[in-house]
Amino acid sequence: MAGLDVRLRVTSPEFLALPWSEPLSRWDATTVPIRDVPVGPSRHLVRFVEVDGRMWALKELPLRIARREYENLREMEERSLPAVRPAGIVVQPFADTAILATRYLDASWQYRRLLMRLPSPMRKHRERLFDAMAGLLVDLHRNGVYWGDCSLANTLFKRDGQRLQAWLVDAETSAVHPSLSDGQRAMDLDILVENVAGGLLDLAARMEEPPEVSARLFAEVEGVRQRYCELWDVLHDEPTVRLGDRHEIEARLRRLNDLGFAVEEVRLVGDSPDAETLRLHFAVAERGFHAEELRKRTGMAVGEGQATILLNDLRAFHGHVQQQQQEPVSDEEAVRRWLDEVFRPGMAAAHAAVGRAGDPIQAYCDLLEVRWLLSERAGADVGDGPALAALAARTVPSESAAELAVADADTGEMPALSSEQLRIRSPDPDDDVDW
Repeated sequence: MAGLDVRLRVTSPEFLALPWSEPLSRWDATTVPIRDVPVGPSRHLVRFVEVDGRMWALKELPLRIARREYENLREMEERSLPAVRPAGIVVQPFADTAILATRYLDASWQYRRLLMRLPSPMRKHRERLFDAMAGLLVDLHRNGVYWGDCSLANTLFKRDGQRLQAWLVDAETSAVHPSLSDGQRAMDLDILVENVAGGLLDLAARMEEPPEVSARLFAEVEGVRQRYCELWDVLHDEPTVRLGDRHEIEARLRRLNDLGFAVEEVRLVGDSPDAETLRLHFAVAERGFHAEELRKRTGMAVGEGQATILLNDLRAFHGHVQQQQQEPVSDEEAVRRWLDEVFRPGMAAAHAAVGRAGDPIQAYCDLLEVRWLLSERAGADVGDGPALAALAARTVPSESAAELAVADADTGEMPALSSEQLRIRSPDPDDDVDW
């Protein structure tokens, strides 16, 4: 039997000093910084340790499977895919077992934590979850990754503006190829639909939902397949256009950008020398169009969904300032003022309102959404005060993305806001510009 073989990408002495030669089940919480992290059922023992101020997930499993999963995760990391990052693999000197170490995905949670904490899980929230699952599978398939066990239990979710971002956390059954056939994609999609339905039905049973819920859930889950196919078709469609049809080309380019995809190359190809129409093909990069634009303008690195919201807020503020000053304002000046006058104080107030739970940038995105919804109800801009109060009291409009903050917050009540916090960015009575 081979001896201990430690292969780690984390070189800190504290991480190296963990008792790798011992079975994971025997690690002593009085000497090892083991942390209690709520997770769903797993085929293998999983524990979490906090080392060097970071959390790491450790999974004990058969050596052959551990090696395959480690290599799969390394390949996904190389392709910048939304999957947990591998930190190392330790071959143990007994029982043909190994420990796979991965970086814990901060500010993430499993679907159970979200849906069981909502006062009444609503269809809109499930739709966000389905969008995230479909988007993840499209991203994997575009990069030649066959998942093989697509399920809610093998996925973590992070909030990203008004949508969810799904991350793969279990690659035991995955395989990475140069590309996938239509048959491989269809099989993976069938597995996803079946497993997601099973996960939601199991959760419905645990929450003692009535039997008639099952048929409705099955119908909803089939929507994952439709979402996947629609997104795949948008990314791979090759329509025929005329060479001078600038508006059609711009419309398709804008649709890809709106979905968050940057276009690296445009090709127009004719089927014959005298063809009047050409096939239009876009070489599409990974999703991050708005995130990259925001990074260039402000230096901030955020999710694609957050970036879309923040850019809209920045543009609205820019227009508002120019209207007030009755003269052009440079992009650089608008960004500086937006950061100092709007974003930073608003983010601090929003994060305080939710008890400093979760991501402060996400809290600011929630503030903008709640403010807009409350203003729609009132027929006028209500300012930040009522929106901050709604966030603090957890009384945001139903089915708003801000309601998902329950997954980030502790179980205790959120603290009340001070009068000073409620005054931040309240509207000027003489200012009728809604930005």
